[in-house]
Amino acid sequence: MVSVLTSSALFKTLLFLSLCSVWLLPDLALAKHAGITRHYKFNIKMQNVTRLCQTKSIVTVNGQFPGPRIIAREGDRLLIKVVNHVQYNVTIHWHGIRQLRSGWADGPAYVTQCPIQTGQSYVYNFTITGQRGTLFWHAHISWLRATLYGPIVILPKRHASYPFPQPFKEFPIVFGEWWKADTETIINQAMATGGAPNISDAFTINGLPGPSYNCSAKETFKLKVKPGKTYLLRLVNAALNDELFFRVANHTLTVVEADAVYVKPFKTDIVLITPGQTTNVLLKAKSNTPNAKFAMSARPYSTGPATFDNTTTIGILEYKKSASASSSNNMNISLLKAKLPQFNDSTYAMKFNQKIRSLATRKFPVKVPKKVDRRFFFTVGLGILPCSKNQACQGPNNIRPAAGINNVSFVQPNTALLQAHFFNRSKGVYTTNFPTNPPFKFNYTGTPPKNIMLDSGTKLVSLNYNTSVELVMQDTSILGAESHPLHLHGFNFFVLAQGIGNFDPKRDPAKFNLVDPAERNTVGVPSGGWVAIRFLADNPGVWFMHCHLEVHTSWGLKMAWVVNDGKGPKQKLMPPPADLPKC
Repeated sequence: MVSVLTSSALFKTLLFLSLCSVWLLPDLALAKHAGITRHYKFNIKMQNVTRLCQTKSIVTVNGQFPGPRIIAREGDRLLIKVVNHVQYNVTIHWHGIRQLRSGWADGPAYVTQCPIQTGQSYVYNFTITGQRGTLFWHAHISWLRATLYGPIVILPKRHASYPFPQPFKEFPIVFGEWWKADTETIINQAMATGGAPNISDAFTINGLPGPSYNCSAKETFKLKVKPGKTYLLRLVNAALNDELFFRVANHTLTVVEADAVYVKPFKTDIVLITPGQTTNVLLKAKSNTPNAKFAMSARPYSTGPATFDNTTTIGILEYKKSASASSSNNMNISLLKAKLPQFNDSTYAMKFNQKIRSLATRKFPVKVPKKVDRRFFFTVGLGILPCSKNQACQGPNNIRPAAGINNVSFVQPNTALLQAHFFNRSKGVYTTNFPTNPPFKFNYTGTPPKNIMLDSGTKLVSLNYNTSVELVMQDTSILGAESHPLHLHGFNFFVLAQGIGNFDPKRDPAKFNLVDPAERNTVGVPSGGWVAIRFLADNPGVWFMHCHLEVHTSWGLKMAWVVNDGKGPKQKLMPPPADLPKC
């Protein structure tokens, strides 16, 4: 009897275990392809840094400038604890990360969160879904991103390869902008007086200005390569106010990715990259060691009427010498310069941007919305606003320069828009009557209208979940035509077409590329021209859209989209985390 019971129990145990293995198999298979959780800690602290013969105290992450590189794989979850040890309120934005249903981690101050106050901390918790490539992180409050920035490298899933030749090595090349003075003082004074903020004193490559600036020869980024090898350069424009041309002397670059989306590879001598954009390029080293060093140069592309920092940052590409090569020969090697376009070469800029096309393969398809639910036409540009009553205004007739979209200069609220939306407390915080079109028509790129006064307000667009949106952004000539790099949080969009002059709604849609358009998160609205984009509003939350020239953002060239929850459980915004900062 005992033996019968034992065998019966054994049979039940084996049956249970076999059923468990069947139940667990799908989970094990998923786990094999699921990402891991990566932890980072960002201590926001002041650090003395010397550039251009001057030492100043700057805001940093962990005392590093530029900040630490974040490395993850597609599918990984990131938990990044940010602890604020400085006098300023701080937020961090993970630029280009989709933040699917995790808008609380997006980072723009007073849009998705209240800032992290002195002595407080916040854990940014998000998963990287369906993205791989180069992005970056930066502060998203006031002008703190002048020194608070660093690259994000998203590797493909394990055992997945690049759709281009495997590089021998990879290097981040992060462009920045440096002021001798304190940047918070600069923008605060400008906003108080109604004047334009002072321009920067230098550009930097990985935090270093290079030999074209006074006493900066020792502060030069050097890239050492081996003959015949291919290198992947991960370019990031983290500058505040300047689009940049970039060139490596006597070398051709192959563009393979833009804004963390693979593109059809194309060769170019010069890359144009706006603030907020990232571009991956392959550089093939020469097969024999040349008797020269090569300048890696970047300087502004500037189309507006305002003054700008017309200087050039230079890094140096060096070939590794064999042990037998004498060091004395090395000292006499000449530096070959990189010739860049004229600072206002808008023709080159347009041609370069039109070369960027999505791969559009079975593995990397283009999911451009074919039908459009809602169409918008936004004018983007400058204007004027009256100075506030307590403002010692520099402008004539008590006015100051401002910027806006569809004649609305955005007013930053004093509480976070996402919380107001989630808890149905929008009254007194924002309205959803942002204009679909400009309030009046005029010759946008011709003679400006007599009245260039802007309205102001915290106005948003409300979208139902899964709405397909077509948006045409039109530059205006008010206070001068200018290229504006527009960045959309929470989404990638498809760049259908761009052109010079005024958008023609009857003729220009025939030019729309619906086959392999570039997929981006930041696009330059051409100077005196327009760009058309489409995106699918499949991410519930409140999503900021703004010019990535920080001076224009400060002046109000920004707005936000409210995407409402869908009906399904995976179509709803997650509840806020317990440690979400309070205003």
